[in-house]
Amino acid sequence: MYLTRLHREGLLDRPSRGLYVLPDADVTEHHSLAEACRRVQHAVVCLISALSFHELTTQIPHEVWLAIDRKARLPKVDYPPLRIVRFSDPDLPKWVESHMIEGVTVRVTNPARTVVDCFAYRNKVGLDVALEALRDCLRQKKASVDEITRAAAARRMLRVMRPYLEAVV
Repeated sequence: MYLTRLHREGLLDRPSRGLYVLPDADVTEHHSLAEACRRVQHAVVCLISALSFHELTTQIPHEVWLAIDRKARLPKVDYPPLRIVRFSDPDLPKWVESHMIEGVTVRVTNPARTVVDCFAYRNKVGLDVALEALRDCLRQKKASVDEITRAAAARRMLRVMRPYLEAVV
């Protein structure tokens, strides 16, 4: 009731149900990631959203790509628009980095795992996006070939990625 009163008086903005922000709050380019992780706390930012976070793509995601456990309940969130993929990897926490964005802990897959996931979901994100991510990741030295190879082996994508790795290197 207190938050509702503050919202009516104009002291708080309400971007979506259950989320309140100060009107003069600094909004970063990753604001939608913070909102999504605030609403779905067990999720991990992945694929195109993670590529954008790590600056490994020219793609601008129109929705926040989140990974949840394959047995987890599908979140019902109106805003921001979400694209949910299900991961069943028990070693996923090993490949996740935590970042603070606008006071919210946002868990994002690291660059090597993000590139490998793009190849694993190449039918959803596109092979051109996966290749661009691989090239940019190696060019910007966000991950080494060994890190990408280890991530690919853990994800069982090494056989798929080997020709692309050899061509890029």
